[in-house]
Amino acid sequence: MARTTGRKPTPEHEISLPDLTGFEGERLESGRVYDATDFLDLDFTGQDASDARFLECRLQRCCVDGLSMRRVRVVESLFVEVHGASVDFTDSTWRDCHISGGRLGAMTLPGATWTGIRVRGSKLGFLNLAGARLEDVVFEDCEIGGFDARAAQLKSIGFVNCTIDEVNVAGATLSKVDLSGAKLRSLVGVESLRGAIVSHEQLVDLAPLLAAELGLEVRPDAGD
Repeated sequence: MARTTGRKPTPEHEISLPDLTGFEGERLESGRVYDATDFLDLDFTGQDASDARFLECRLQRCCVDGLSMRRVRVVESLFVEVHGASVDFTDSTWRDCHISGGRLGAMTLPGATWTGIRVRGSKLGFLNLAGARLEDVVFEDCEIGGFDARAAQLKSIGFVNCTIDEVNVAGATLSKVDLSGAKLRSLVGVESLRGAIVSHEQLVDLAPLLAAELGLEVRPDAGD
């Protein structure tokens, strides 16, 4: 499916962090409250930070491979150039955060809540948002392998200059989800596209799927 430039993203909520204190521990701790903490060039491979809270923090150039952050709460924080094969954010809550750069093989977010999130210039192999709730979220200049939003609730979502190998919105509820700025190679769940915005070229590409969903028989024009 063709990509257009899409609509401009909504104005960003600028995150102005307070003076940060460098993280001095060796490991993240489950249930811990991290307030105005700077995590810089650290390796959190295989650690468990479940139920922790990150308030006005910055994680920059950290390895999060195999990190468990289930049920964490992340507020007004920056994730910059984080990387790893996989990270588990199941049932987490995020508000007014920016994710920029970095490369993650799999970002697991089933049951998560994202509000006011900006993801820019990131490479995400697989984004699992099954059953998640997203509102006011923008992906810009991102490369995404799989975008799995089955049974998710998506409201005011934008994609700007993104490439996505496969989008799955089966059973999802969409409202003002702008796909027009993304190059989509495959789309699953066309029956759930009500509430989405697509470009004219994308609509042409979707026509066979829409016809099949509606049970339409398409015949060649007379003379063809």
